[in-house]
Amino acid sequence: MADNASVQFSEREALLFHSDPKPGKLEIVASKPMATQRDLALAYSPGVAVPVRAIAADPATAYDYTAKGNLVAVISNGTAILGLGNLGALASKPVMEGKAVLFKRFADVDAMDLELATEDVEKFISAVELMEPSFGGINLEDIKSPECFVIEQTLRERMNIPVFHDDQHGTAIIAAAGLINALHLTGRDIKQTRVVMNGAGAAAIACAELIKAMGLPNDHLLMCDRTGVIYQGREKVNQWQSAHAVETDRRTLGEALEGADVFMGLSAAGALPVEFLEKMAQKPIIFAMANPDPEITPPEAKAARPDAIIATGRSDYPNQVNNVLGFPFIFRGALDVRATTINDAMKVAAAEALAKLARQQVPEEVAAAYGTQHVFGPDYIIPAPFDPRLMEIVPAAVAQAAMDSGVATRPIEDMEAYRQTLRGRLNPTTSVLTLAYEGARAHPKRVIFAEAEEEVVLRAAIAFKDGGYGTPVLVGRESVADQLRELGVDPEEYELHNSVNSPLVPEMVDFLYKRLQRRGYLHRDIERLVNRDRNIFGALLLQLGKGDAMITGITRTYAETMRQIRRVIDPAEGRVPFGIHVLVGQSHTVFIADTTVNERPTGEELAAIAEGTAAVARRMGHEPRVAFLSYSTFGNPEGQWLDNIRAAVKVLDERGAEFEYEGEMAPDVALNPKQMANYPFARLSGPANVLVMPGLQSANISAKLLRELGGDSTIGPMLIGMEKPVQVAAMTATASELVTLAVLAAGGIAR
Repeated sequence: MADNASVQFSEREALLFHSDPKPGKLEIVASKPMATQRDLALAYSPGVAVPVRAIAADPATAYDYTAKGNLVAVISNGTAILGLGNLGALASKPVMEGKAVLFKRFADVDAMDLELATEDVEKFISAVELMEPSFGGINLEDIKSPECFVIEQTLRERMNIPVFHDDQHGTAIIAAAGLINALHLTGRDIKQTRVVMNGAGAAAIACAELIKAMGLPNDHLLMCDRTGVIYQGREKVNQWQSAHAVETDRRTLGEALEGADVFMGLSAAGALPVEFLEKMAQKPIIFAMANPDPEITPPEAKAARPDAIIATGRSDYPNQVNNVLGFPFIFRGALDVRATTINDAMKVAAAEALAKLARQQVPEEVAAAYGTQHVFGPDYIIPAPFDPRLMEIVPAAVAQAAMDSGVATRPIEDMEAYRQTLRGRLNPTTSVLTLAYEGARAHPKRVIFAEAEEEVVLRAAIAFKDGGYGTPVLVGRESVADQLRELGVDPEEYELHNSVNSPLVPEMVDFLYKRLQRRGYLHRDIERLVNRDRNIFGALLLQLGKGDAMITGITRTYAETMRQIRRVIDPAEGRVPFGIHVLVGQSHTVFIADTTVNERPTGEELAAIAEGTAAVARRMGHEPRVAFLSYSTFGNPEGQWLDNIRAAVKVLDERGAEFEYEGEMAPDVALNPKQMANYPFARLSGPANVLVMPGLQSANISAKLLRELGGDSTIGPMLIGMEKPVQVAAMTATASELVTLAVLAAGGIAR
């Protein structure tokens, strides 16, 4: 049910995303060094023989010496791909790769996609069963019903690792969490509740089984398919559907809904007529989860029954039933206790943990990103998908349930320590960036794209608009309209400003002439600048309030672009403009400044750069630990370029800066705890995450080297300290990187 119906994009953009800069969404990265012959000898022959013998003697040690314990196989035969049907195993590969990416992004679980080219149930089962030594868990995906029931049940019986069909149980767990809270809000006891399940496929049957495991009496649920109510004695139902048949004289969905408390739909768009809602009990609970369009839309349902609580599978309505809330964290908990299965107790624990989380106060950054208060109530019964607390709360609940139910083979002794470990597994930057995107959707802004004749800029502008992040304001010539058509969009839907014939030019010329007339510019010089220079024109659009932020930098060097912008836009009052490169890894983030603007900053300027970068680090979820870098560590060796660094530390001391800082120090001391331990007087409590560089030459070289050679993702450079939100991208920036800068600029993180 993880549908993002509110996010739109062109087919070209989707294909480019999956193909550029390299095909697919996954790659294998070694977790050990592989640089020397000795490394290779340890990794393979002869060193590998030692763990081989250890595992042969004790198979459980495979979890200690291999990646098995954190590796899940995402497996499909492509017989039920999303809402697209049976398109085959190969066509399912992009979806399975995507599922593997979600495992890593949300729960630090390594996952590998496997597509099996067979619709033969026994062949499928045999293939998966034989892979048990390779994986710590199996996630089945996009397999049609009823074969999926046979496959999962048989594999669970034969394999001694967790097997989980997410299309069934993922939806069931999230829906159950929402149902727990909806029952709580309406004062209902599940044992007295009447439920109608519209749909009799894999997800519907899993939902029925789970809510019955939570206490719903068997005869309190009426399951319907296209024919009507599944009642005892009805023909042409399979064994999984007949398990939910009850004695009843009701035969149609309308009859089933008379007096019902809950409607749970996993069927088809429009399957719930508005008039049927009048038949339901007071304060009805409606889970319309058909994908991509629900059985009834929330506005339709609310118009007929204002007292209803409504959930769907869509992100553009409240209470989204989104599987990403479940499967990554369920596997995280199951893997961490080496569970032999994922049982009902673990599913119920996950549902109860999600329900409890929704009743807690929502973190301020989450509420701000989604643009609502997100207070527990009828419009918030399921946690937001990007709530950072999910990683701590759900795996711990699943792990505890596995231990309590006897399926954990490595119980956790200290649950509080385990929860702390969970908190540290993910980089908070990823959550902040995700929330920044959600915040952009909630508070869309106008962003000026100053180099719109460039295809990469146009693709970024299209993605920005289609993603719902705001309105792109394009600066370019008439040819931009033709380029937009070639990219598959209607140019009439885009705002284009041409500096040659824009009616704003006279106002711009007056503004800029007053600003520059005492710097030697004649009026005709200003006219030429406004007419011919896109950066000047774009910056003037920003100054005149025609946009909220500006993105440029693709066609000219950073220094030249900054000179043009500074003709129009000043630094913020009392601020030093500077640039930050942000290096983002799976579990760490490092901020490097100043990488773009100040060639040889003074002590005062270095202190200001440290303060500004520390503020950005905090906005991105990190407690800053600032190191002023140098070739020298505390004066060893001595040199002539240390005074400004020492002056910066003194300035921060005098100001009583409220973050950790230290310097001067070499990079290995700043980043390596063992090296830092040689200096017990150093004031940093751990490795630095903010690196303030002594000068532009070393900073820019370091940032570009890390961008090209490092394994981390790079954000930036981000321009900080200007009076208006303007960002100068690298000339090599991709469309995705431009969109990220636009979102960060518009949202105020980069300021």
